[in-house]
Amino acid sequence: MNKSLLTNLLSLIVMACGWFFALPWLWAMGLFAFSGAVTNWLAIHMLFEKVPLLYGSGVIPARFTEFKQGIYDLIMGQFFSKENLQRLLAEQHEQDAVSLKLAPVIEAIDLSPAFDALLETVQKSSLGGMLAMFGGAQMLVPLKQPFIENLSRSLVELADSPDVQQQIKNQLHQGDTIDLLQPKIAAVVEARLAELTPAMVKDIVQQMIRQHLGWLVVWGGVFGALIGLLSSIVPAI
Repeated sequence: MNKSLLTNLLSLIVMACGWFFALPWLWAMGLFAFSGAVTNWLAIHMLFEKVPLLYGSGVIPARFTEFKQGIYDLIMGQFFSKENLQRLLAEQHEQDAVSLKLAPVIEAIDLSPAFDALLETVQKSSLGGMLAMFGGAQMLVPLKQPFIENLSRSLVELADSPDVQQQIKNQLHQGDTIDLLQPKIAAVVEARLAELTPAMVKDIVQQMIRQHLGWLVVWGGVFGALIGLLSSIVPAI
């Protein structure tokens, strides 16, 4: 049983007790509590649902375009601003003692085209004719795997060298790099937001504040009961 339903039921019970026991002050408390709780419940309902003949209801689904734009502005303006991106990259480099680890990337690259290019270069060079006398390019095929392994190891050593790492840091910290990164992030954010529908926007907002909306109904009932009690006491004074 949610807070709204419980508050409304308690208000009706207080009204019934006030009527049954002929207690005007109790009746007034129940009536005002019920009116306050129902009014707040209806206001919350009108945020998310379109109610016929009630102008302004269903405001969140109706303004979902502005809602999406607000999310976009928040993400790009606060989280992925140029200053924040630069700071995040700087913090990442400070935390990483050796900075970027490129070995897994290099090891995953197919270096066969490099050997093929080398083989083609040898064949077209002055050594090509001499090589043809001893069986042609096929003689060099057994060297392919050792060549690839040695090239990969050399590239890893080069990528891990302090000079190369510093160059990578410099490029990442340049404004031009951030300027290229921001549009890519913006495109991803825009593509995801474009998938949102009014119903999805409504669900997102409800999930964020649903837990707190019930308390509006509860406090509407509480303050309504207090006003009802006050209204029954004041005339008697």
